[in-house]
Amino acid sequence: MGRLVLPLVLLALATAPSPALASSRDVAATHTAIVAGYALARAGVATINVAQAKIESFDRKLAAECPGVGSGTPENEASQPMSHEVAVALWSIAYGSAAGPIKRFATAIRPLRWTSARINRVARNLVANLTALATIPLPDLCGDVRAWKASGFTTIPRHVAELVSRVESLGLPQIPWRLLSRYMRGDDARRVAYIRRAERKIAEAEFVKGQSDWYLVLQTLGLPP
Repeated sequence: MGRLVLPLVLLALATAPSPALASSRDVAATHTAIVAGYALARAGVATINVAQAKIESFDRKLAAECPGVGSGTPENEASQPMSHEVAVALWSIAYGSAAGPIKRFATAIRPLRWTSARINRVARNLVANLTALATIPLPDLCGDVRAWKASGFTTIPRHVAELVSRVESLGLPQIPWRLLSRYMRGDDARRVAYIRRAERKIAEAEFVKGQSDWYLVLQTLGLPP
């Protein structure tokens, strides 16, 4: 289970039709959304190193407080929520590092309305799930793994299972750029091009560091992947 810094899922752009086909409300809402998304993308890139430093500090803290606390955990399906909680902790740190930009993005997007029900639905879901990810409480990994071990590795703490289930349900919807492209004007396409580049950079950082961070913390705690 990898770390997600700030994923922005994008689709290819289509050729924009005549401005006469777009309502002024759709054009204005799209421009506002793209400006907000551009700011969020810039913050997402800036957050990569910040989040990484915080995760490395978090691992050092665990190494000092409860090294190998989960030693002896069986490598089976029943123990997976404990290793998944480690991923939740990493998401908490990563998304929490961008909590301010995510809040500003959400504030800009919430009032917007398009004539397309699909776009409105995606916008609502994106804001709700990003906000939820940015406010994930950092779990007490040392305490939770100790409780797991005290049960003889038979009982996952209830709050751990609930937290993992809740966070894993927070998928980020694909932004329908192909549909939005008809409403783009001026510098909107340039901003979207930057968002696409930022998304690739963030994805590369996740690929390079995400899995290794997860394995590092699991090793520190003595948990299997």
